[in-house]
Amino acid sequence: MILSQFQTVGRDLFARGVVSSHAGNLSIRLGEHLIITRRSSMLNCLEEPDLIETGITRNNRVTPLTAIDLPIHRAIYQQTNALAIVHAHPPHAVALSLTESTIVPDNIQGISEVGAVPVVGWNRESRPGDLADIIAQALKQHHIVMVRGHGSFVIGQLLEEAYNYTTALEETCQILCLAKSIQPGAPRNPR
Repeated sequence: MILSQFQTVGRDLFARGVVSSHAGNLSIRLGEHLIITRRSSMLNCLEEPDLIETGITRNNRVTPLTAIDLPIHRAIYQQTNALAIVHAHPPHAVALSLTESTIVPDNIQGISEVGAVPVVGWNRESRPGDLADIIAQALKQHHIVMVRGHGSFVIGQLLEEAYNYTTALEETCQILCLAKSIQPGAPRNPR
């Protein structure tokens, strides 16, 4: 059951183009433990060995195999009530994170659940796990946070919920990027 949840979300993230072949990671919380994808796993074809169970506050013998973002996942679980995390690299959201300190959907119909998305990591070079506490703090107020020039961390009570927010973010950002590319002017009436 757990494997199939990871497989479905991983495949869909790849199919939607919000992760590349060996990028992104997924996790769920199980009490004082978490299950996280293996370092450099391919989310589009996950198998049982790609899921690593480790502690939220302590390491075990398999911890070195976990995704490089384990410190961020741990901080999020320690500081929020999240039960699932999706980390992806949605291209339009990443593009906007380079110029915006907050990504605001601006009343795009059908995508209002995204809300304002803070962008963290300005004026600093980010290394894996470097922004763990900043990301976790932002996720106390939001479902989504963007790391400037890198990707999104999205929380939910289920992987499917975090996946839904991730894809809504990318769809929102795609519309925002398209709107920014259109020259402002009077509305045109085609005949």
